[in-house]
Amino acid sequence: MNIREATINDAPELASLMDQLGYPTSVNTFKLRFSAITGNQNYHTLVAELDRKVVGMAGVCSSLFYEYDGSYVRIVAFVVDTNHRRKGIGKKLIQEAESWAKEQGAIAIGLNSGNREERKNAHQFYLNMGYKDKSIGFSKSLV
Repeated sequence: MNIREATINDAPELASLMDQLGYPTSVNTFKLRFSAITGNQNYHTLVAELDRKVVGMAGVCSSLFYEYDGSYVRIVAFVVDTNHRRKGIGKKLIQEAESWAKEQGAIAIGLNSGNREERKNAHQFYLNMGYKDKSIGFSKSLV
Protein backbone atom coordinates (compact mmCIF):
# COMPACT_ATOMS: atom_id res chain seq x y z
CA MET A 1 0.00 0.00 0.00
CA ASN A 2 1.16 3.49 -0.86
CA ILE A 3 -0.07 6.83 0.51
CA ARG A 4 0.48 9.82 -1.75
CA GLU A 5 -0.92 13.24 -2.61
CA ALA A 6 -3.98 13.07 -4.86
CA THR A 7 -3.92 14.44 -8.41
CA ILE A 8 -6.64 15.40 -10.87
CA ASN A 9 -6.06 12.02 -12.56
CA ASP A 10 -7.54 10.39 -9.44
CA ALA A 11 -10.89 12.14 -9.96
CA PRO A 12 -12.81 9.07 -11.19
CA GLU A 13 -11.84 7.01 -8.14
CA LEU A 14 -12.32 9.96 -5.79
CA ALA A 15 -15.81 10.58 -7.17
CA SER A 16 -16.61 6.91 -6.55
CA LEU A 17 -15.29 7.14 -2.99
CA MET A 18 -17.37 10.27 -2.35
CA ASP A 19 -20.41 8.30 -3.50
CA GLN A 20 -19.58 5.57 -0.97
CA LEU A 21 -19.30 8.28 1.69
CA GLY A 22 -22.86 9.33 0.87
CA TYR A 23 -22.15 12.30 -1.41
CA PRO A 24 -22.81 11.17 -5.00
CA THR A 25 -21.19 13.28 -7.69
CA SER A 26 -20.20 12.97 -11.32
CA VAL A 27 -16.55 12.74 -12.33
CA ASN A 28 -16.75 16.06 -14.18
CA THR A 29 -18.33 17.84 -11.22
CA PHE A 30 -15.74 16.36 -8.90
CA LYS A 31 -12.92 17.48 -11.21
CA LEU A 32 -14.16 21.07 -10.95
CA ARG A 33 -14.49 20.81 -7.19
CA PHE A 34 -11.08 19.18 -6.83
CA SER A 35 -9.43 21.86 -8.98
CA ALA A 36 -10.72 24.52 -6.59
CA ILE A 37 -9.52 22.50 -3.60
CA THR A 38 -6.03 21.95 -4.97
CA GLY A 39 -5.79 25.66 -5.71
CA ASN A 40 -6.12 26.44 -2.01
CA GLN A 41 -2.86 25.99 -0.08
CA ASN A 42 -4.75 25.21 3.15
CA TYR A 43 -6.08 21.97 1.70
CA HIS A 44 -4.28 18.68 1.18
CA THR A 45 -5.69 15.46 -0.24
CA LEU A 46 -4.13 12.07 0.43
CA VAL A 47 -4.98 8.84 -1.35
CA ALA A 48 -4.23 5.25 -0.48
CA GLU A 49 -3.21 3.09 -3.42
CA LEU A 50 -3.30 -0.67 -3.48
CA ASP A 51 -2.05 -2.42 -6.61
CA ARG A 52 -2.03 1.00 -8.37
CA LYS A 53 -5.73 1.55 -7.62
CA VAL A 54 -7.00 4.31 -5.31
CA VAL A 55 -8.85 2.61 -2.44
CA GLY A 56 -9.08 5.41 0.13
CA MET A 57 -8.78 9.13 0.64
CA ALA A 58 -8.35 11.73 3.34
CA GLY A 59 -9.02 15.39 2.63
CA VAL A 60 -7.66 17.79 5.24
CA CYS A 61 -7.82 21.53 5.78
CA SER A 62 -5.66 23.77 7.97
CA SER A 63 -7.29 26.68 9.83
CA LEU A 64 -6.61 29.12 12.64
CA PHE A 65 -8.20 28.96 16.07
CA TYR A 66 -10.16 31.86 17.47
CA GLU A 67 -10.05 30.41 20.96
CA TYR A 68 -6.36 29.39 21.13
CA ASP A 69 -3.01 30.46 19.74
CA GLY A 70 -2.00 28.38 16.74
CA SER A 71 -3.70 26.36 14.07
CA TYR A 72 -5.60 23.12 13.74
CA VAL A 73 -6.33 20.67 10.96
CA ARG A 74 -9.74 19.25 10.21
CA ILE A 75 -10.25 16.02 8.34
CA VAL A 76 -13.06 17.12 6.05
CA ALA A 77 -13.39 13.96 3.92
CA PHE A 78 -12.32 10.45 4.88
CA VAL A 79 -13.30 7.17 3.25
CA VAL A 80 -11.91 3.73 2.46
CA ASP A 81 -13.47 1.68 -0.33
CA THR A 82 -16.00 -0.78 1.08
CA ASN A 83 -14.09 -3.72 -0.44
CA HIS A 84 -10.86 -2.72 1.33
CA ARG A 85 -11.91 -1.87 4.87
CA ARG A 86 -10.39 -3.48 7.97
CA LYS A 87 -7.01 -3.88 6.26
CA GLY A 88 -5.13 -1.02 7.94
CA ILE A 89 -5.70 1.45 5.10
CA GLY A 90 -7.76 3.87 7.19
CA LYS A 91 -5.22 3.75 10.00
CA LYS A 92 -2.39 4.60 7.61
CA LEU A 93 -4.39 7.45 6.04
CA ILE A 94 -5.17 8.92 9.47
CA GLN A 95 -1.50 8.66 10.47
CA GLU A 96 -0.43 10.45 7.28
CA ALA A 97 -3.07 13.15 7.82
CA GLU A 98 -1.76 13.64 11.36
CA SER A 99 1.82 13.86 10.05
CA TRP A 100 0.78 16.53 7.55
CA ALA A 101 -0.98 18.44 10.33
CA LYS A 102 2.19 18.40 12.43
CA GLU A 103 4.23 19.59 9.43
CA GLN A 104 1.84 22.56 9.18
CA GLY A 105 2.48 23.39 12.83
CA ALA A 106 -1.04 22.45 13.91
CA ILE A 107 -1.62 21.86 17.61
CA ALA A 108 -4.77 19.75 17.13
CA ILE A 109 -6.65 17.69 14.58
CA GLY A 110 -10.36 16.92 14.44
CA LEU A 111 -13.18 15.66 12.29
CA ASN A 112 -16.94 15.44 12.12
CA SER A 113 -18.79 12.23 11.35
CA GLY A 114 -22.48 11.85 10.66
CA ASN A 115 -24.65 10.30 13.35
CA ARG A 116 -26.28 7.85 10.96
CA GLU A 117 -26.49 4.18 11.92
CA GLU A 118 -24.10 3.17 9.12
CA ARG A 119 -21.40 5.41 10.65
CA LYS A 120 -21.16 3.46 13.95
CA ASN A 121 -18.17 1.41 12.80
CA ALA A 122 -16.44 4.59 11.65
CA HIS A 123 -17.06 6.17 15.05
CA GLN A 124 -15.47 3.21 16.78
CA PHE A 125 -12.50 3.42 14.40
CA TYR A 126 -11.96 7.10 15.30
CA LEU A 127 -12.15 6.30 19.01
CA ASN A 128 -9.62 3.50 18.51
CA MET A 129 -7.33 5.99 16.75
CA GLY A 130 -7.35 8.21 19.84
CA TYR A 131 -10.00 10.74 18.82
CA LYS A 132 -12.54 11.88 21.43
CA ASP A 133 -16.27 12.28 20.83
CA LYS A 134 -16.55 15.64 22.52
CA SER A 135 -18.88 17.79 20.45
CA ILE A 136 -22.15 17.90 18.58
CA GLY A 137 -22.19 19.41 15.12
CA PHE A 138 -24.90 21.49 13.55
CA SER A 139 -25.38 22.60 9.96
CA LYS A 140 -27.81 24.65 7.93
CA SER A 141 -28.16 24.88 4.18
CA LEU A 142 -27.87 28.40 2.80
CA VAL A 143 -29.15 27.57 -0.68
